[in-house]
Amino acid sequence: MNIQFNQVMPAPLASISHGTESIWGNKAVLESGKKILLNASSGKGKSTFSMTVFGIRKDYAGSILYDNRDIRSFLVDEWVEIRQRKISTVFQDLQLFHKLTVAENLLLKNHLTDHKTESEIKQMLGELEIEHKWNDPCGLLSMGQQQRVAIVRSLCQPFQWLVLDEPFSHLDEQNSLKCLAMIDRECTKQQAGFVLTSLDDDNRFPYDYELKL
Repeated sequence: MNIQFNQVMPAPLASISHGTESIWGNKAVLESGKKILLNASSGKGKSTFSMTVFGIRKDYAGSILYDNRDIRSFLVDEWVEIRQRKISTVFQDLQLFHKLTVAENLLLKNHLTDHKTESEIKQMLGELEIEHKWNDPCGLLSMGQQQRVAIVRSLCQPFQWLVLDEPFSHLDEQNSLKCLAMIDRECTKQQAGFVLTSLDDDNRFPYDYELKL
């Protein structure tokens, strides 16, 4: 699924100067299956991008197309299907249920599509060295541990695109690389693309190409 931006300008960013390379106010295409770095300084709209492409924010001029169809035309039932099977995301604020355990957060998501087995989910947690947190409430985890849970949760569904908003901001280099390897593997398995937003150039992964805000 290609995602096309046509002269998109979020209302809160309209007064800010954007360069000619920015996707804001210009044309840009997220090509199906590509692994993309979205590079932007603070305040340029990384979280706005994630919320807008996911269909949550609608306060923008221009149009966003999924395979040539304007996302403003989607009905509620269509968005449910899209968010369960076509686009997954890791929001910057993670949006975990803090009073629920790691297991409950992950299984709630997974039960929507039964994409993974419980054993596979635990294996992913083990790769990220947080399997021992299975029965712990998410609110008691460190921010780095919560980020890893949110990344695993995003992989507990089928998708064509994975949108990650600064997913490694509380992780050290080693854990970031482990997460990147897992994301790359799961996207390759599903022939899916991903967009990872970052405050600066990220040379830890051979992205197909880089976009700017």
